[in-house]
Amino acid sequence: MATAFGVLVGAAVAGAAPAGAAPAGQRIAPGVTYRQFDVRTAAGTAHDHLLTIDLADPHVRVGLLHPGAVAARATVSRLADSAGAVAGVNGDFFDITEAQHPGVEATGASVGPAVADGQVLKAAVPDGQRFGPALPPGTDTRDVFGVGTDRRARMDRLSLAGSVSTPQGRLPLRGLNQYALPENSVGAFTSRWGSASRMRAACGTDTNRAAGCSTDTYEVKVRGGRVVSASGTPGSGSIPAGTTVLLGREEGARRLRKLAVGDPVTVTHTLVAAASRVPYAFAIGGFPVLRDGRALPGLDDVTSTVRTVVGFRSGGRQLLILVLDGAAAYRSGMTVAEEAAAMRSLGAADAFNLDGGGSSELVSRDPGAASVTVRNHPSGGAERPVANGVGVFETG
Repeated sequence: MATAFGVLVGAAVAGAAPAGAAPAGQRIAPGVTYRQFDVRTAAGTAHDHLLTIDLADPHVRVGLLHPGAVAARATVSRLADSAGAVAGVNGDFFDITEAQHPGVEATGASVGPAVADGQVLKAAVPDGQRFGPALPPGTDTRDVFGVGTDRRARMDRLSLAGSVSTPQGRLPLRGLNQYALPENSVGAFTSRWGSASRMRAACGTDTNRAAGCSTDTYEVKVRGGRVVSASGTPGSGSIPAGTTVLLGREEGARRLRKLAVGDPVTVTHTLVAAASRVPYAFAIGGFPVLRDGRALPGLDDVTSTVRTVVGFRSGGRQLLILVLDGAAAYRSGMTVAEEAAAMRSLGAADAFNLDGGGSSELVSRDPGAASVTVRNHPSGGAERPVANGVGVFETG
């Protein structure tokens, strides 16, 4: 598909001026600027909102916005205000609907890995269980964008490494606070999961999200290093701190049935980075679209919609966060291929796609204001509660 692409910096399109419009390059915090501009795409005109963050400035940092539980949702404005962020955007794709599984409620949990303040919140669901558009070739649900403890942005892949040590032997741990577990596996749920039912974790297959729920499940609760209870069906409700729930499906369930109340059990888990040796202060899921200045092969150049994308340049020292406006005049948006081209035109060497459509949102706080303002028009007409986001914070 041929793509017409151009940037009109500061240009205005009549008929739907975005709420909270700001002049080009408005400073909203030390090292943080916000501006708007138009982009010509094959489908029409997209109106863009851009945050530029200088990570070399010690007075600013970025981090994960989240509602306090993995299986929960909140609007970007609420997430930003509750965390004290000066700006924020929506984050990863998430479990938004379970219409194909009668009686099973959507958890609201995100697809990919999540790290907040250096602490692992969750791991990635199997590729076939994700929500969102088709992944570009060579990418998967473990892909993340993050910022290391060295304050440099980077893209990476975070894989779960964990085990369950029992009197009968060691079991591989294949899930951590995930709304979907691999077939025949054992997964762990901690107090970070929240109160949502764990039933969804045993639904679908590794290749088909809509497949039915497994009838062969078993879970045990571990506290103080010992099994304290067991159940033949996945449970719900908040998990106390210091307690881990192990849920098995198929072969994983059969292995857990060998445990008895009082048996000693040790559960370990961490996320292992494929590329960086620098620990992540924050990381969020999505998929890469631009790497080393080149668009990934096979990017979708047909489907045009409202999007959110983050990129970086200057060796990861400068962050660019782009969110499209969802007002009717601009709702045609961009294709993923055009998104990659837009980030490259802004000087990004690498770029990473986040959730889009009705989730795309950018908020920022005016100097001296007590709360943030929604800067773009959400395409659904109102803010959509989301699983997580990227927050920008003033420090010092």
